[in-house]
Amino acid sequence: MRIFQHSWRGGVDSDPSTQPTDAAIQLVLAFGDRAILANPDCFDSLKRLYEQAEILLCSTAGEISGTTVSENSVSITAIAFEKTTLRTTSARLSTLVDRHEAGRQIAQDLDQPGLSLVLVFADGQNVNGSELVAGLNSVLQGRAPVAGGLAGDGSQFTSTLVGLNALPAQDMVVAIGLYGADLEIGNGSQGGWEPFGPERTVTAAQGNVLLQLDGQSALSLYKHYLGDRAADLPGSGLLFPLAMKLPAGNSSTVRTLLAIDETAGSLIFAGDVPVGSHVRLMRASMDGLIDGANAAAAECNKVLQNQPQLAILVSCVGRKLLLNQRIEEEIEEVAHILGNAAICGFYSYGEIAPSHRDGSCELHNQTMTITTISER
Repeated sequence: MRIFQHSWRGGVDSDPSTQPTDAAIQLVLAFGDRAILANPDCFDSLKRLYEQAEILLCSTAGEISGTTVSENSVSITAIAFEKTTLRTTSARLSTLVDRHEAGRQIAQDLDQPGLSLVLVFADGQNVNGSELVAGLNSVLQGRAPVAGGLAGDGSQFTSTLVGLNALPAQDMVVAIGLYGADLEIGNGSQGGWEPFGPERTVTAAQGNVLLQLDGQSALSLYKHYLGDRAADLPGSGLLFPLAMKLPAGNSSTVRTLLAIDETAGSLIFAGDVPVGSHVRLMRASMDGLIDGANAAAAECNKVLQNQPQLAILVSCVGRKLLLNQRIEEEIEEVAHILGNAAICGFYSYGEIAPSHRDGSCELHNQTMTITTISER
């Protein structure tokens, strides 16, 4: 497997001499600023350079390339596999009201013999991530790992874009299937956040819209705990996610706030918050988040027999906001553990990674998720 990386800023490549004109390039991952990706010049440039490749474009809340975190750029990773084949598919959510159905259709398109990994990227504003992964799981049932994330838009929450071999758009889900017996895949996901305050019960909710906790307005309670930071909602909510335990289980999942509805007194999250779930607010220290990134990389190494060649990182925008000037430390921790692997990825509005319980895919929030890929 050969990997080429460069970046694109408003029509100027970071190092044109590194751009391969190699017909063997099969896959291009382009993670970047929404405004730059919306400019047709960006996709047109990539298409001219990689005429035979499948090109994935996804907007971000920050781009990861090597141990560098950037903004207002497009991070480009071009991959030439030696022993691996791939298949791509996409769905426009505006034509599929049921997000579960979108996930099911995508999984059916990719569920072919030899499937070793599914990478999935979706609109981060207009998708219920829980429904999407449920649809994927209904077909794949953990037979192959599924990883990826929800597109970002910085801390603006205006619109997010995803595209496959075309100018990226809203309401899109794109998936890439990798096939071959010589692929070695590693996965890891960790948070580093700690719960605080009393545990409360979800008493009214509709999908990913949380209406009441313990019979009280969810938004009013949330604002009470945030204090002065409530004036900066929904952005400040990224620093205070919810730890959620489902009614029929003890394992905890994190949910990140995407929006609020003042009229309804509700909170809108990236995934479902079922009635009967128990939730607590969370906060984090910088060192705790960096340690979480280290632990996620260590999880990948536990299952690998060979040195990883490529690592795709999807980390939450909330982590980026909290770490601020220390943001590259979590990437450096990953690089230290994974060795010489080429690193790419982005900061997201939600992370998709295999569950620690049974291997089926799961929507995560506020985590560092890592997928490593190598060919034997």
